[in-house]
Amino acid sequence: MADAGVPAPFALVIFDCDGVLVDSETIINRVFARMLGEHGLALTPQETAELFTGKANAECLALAGAMLGRPLPAGFAADYDERARAALAAEVRAMPGIAEALDALDVPCAVASNGGHAKMRVTLGRAGLLHRFEGRLFGVEDVPRPKPAPDLYLHAARTLGVPPAACAVVEDSPTGVAAGVAAGMTVFGFAAHTPRARLREAGAHAVFDAMAGLPALLRAAPARPG
Repeated sequence: MADAGVPAPFALVIFDCDGVLVDSETIINRVFARMLGEHGLALTPQETAELFTGKANAECLALAGAMLGRPLPAGFAADYDERARAALAAEVRAMPGIAEALDALDVPCAVASNGGHAKMRVTLGRAGLLHRFEGRLFGVEDVPRPKPAPDLYLHAARTLGVPPAACAVVEDSPTGVAAGVAAGMTVFGFAAHTPRARLREAGAHAVFDAMAGLPALLRAAPARPG
């Protein structure tokens, strides 16, 4: 049975996309690890996840180049985008329990991702969630600075006319948690693939392991003072 709708103090719930709404992290980390290996940087998908999850593509490429000791070749980013998008279109699924959690919320929901709009439309569309967020998608190309800067979350709140203190954020990476905290929002760390301690260290106000528990957490937690 679904929980009763989540009341104030939250007027908006902003979700990260990868690893929160869609179970995509294992897919994209597998693709990225394989491609890095082709260029001489041997990392497991798990190591790739620990190093790169939550970061914007440009930051990931710069970090990988620094680890290699040379820039990745021209065309790497476009090749990665193509291969990752193909894998996601074939394999990605909604995060278990997310549809039921969304059904239990009676406040507007949005997405703010360090990925771009095209990628979000592929993953959310494949997962059957895109219709829930039409007109409320915010991607890395919308702001000058990606997470961990607060720009994306502040842009989403401003666009939708909601004060930051009345927003809840759901994130699965320390990078994203830091962005939500910097925006002055209440951040819930989703620990399906990330150690709980890393999310708490980044500033998450609460940490949970299953989407079924999110509506109750939102009801119980007060918004941050404005």
